[in-house]
Amino acid sequence: MIEELLPDEVVAVEVHGDDGSEPAPLYPEEAEVVARAVEKRRREFALVRACARRAMEKLGVPPQPLVPGERGAPGWPPGLVGSMTHCDGYCAAALVRATDLASLGIDAEPHEPLPEGVLDAVSLPGERAGLHRLAGRHPEIHWDRLLFSAKESVYKAWFPLTGQWLEFTEADIEVSVDPGGHPHGRFRAELLVPGPLVGGRRLGHFEGRWTVQRGLVATAITVTHTP
Repeated sequence: MIEELLPDEVVAVEVHGDDGSEPAPLYPEEAEVVARAVEKRRREFALVRACARRAMEKLGVPPQPLVPGERGAPGWPPGLVGSMTHCDGYCAAALVRATDLASLGIDAEPHEPLPEGVLDAVSLPGERAGLHRLAGRHPEIHWDRLLFSAKESVYKAWFPLTGQWLEFTEADIEVSVDPGGHPHGRFRAELLVPGPLVGGRRLGHFEGRWTVQRGLVATAITVTHTP
């Protein structure tokens, strides 16, 4: 599912469901991070890292620890750019060589409405108006959850480039629907604060893609190197 949203040079590994089997062992420094976490958190932590290590192998990179750094961002091996996501019943990791992309961000969420009050807290008035128009044409999609996922992908692509926090309301997202097929489309995130410098050029927006499948909404952003 995530792979459909990403260019060919990105390797994505995902797991649907949880058969209850024990995930691959964590490295000691990873296990220390979740030593006091509840079992659900420990399993998600291990499963998504298993996905990431399989992606490393596909890129010819020896599997190695992925310890969360500042604000929880994973510390990727030198020369790699990546992103991970997990929610109930799903986890995925996407990796690419740093020479091919400057950054990427992926996110998956259950395809269901956001809890009451969350949309107002994470969105701008113009975004809510856009979602209302989309809901009139495609009422089967939970647009509030899709917008939330897109904002998560924006942050995951933003943080490795800047090392700074980005508020939900500091990116203005416009969502569009592609014609035909299962529900899928694109989105554009206008950055309302100074964007990251990539190749000496300051970016003003990110471009992303989305899909709704198998009870999930997934979003992805890739940031290319600028000439």
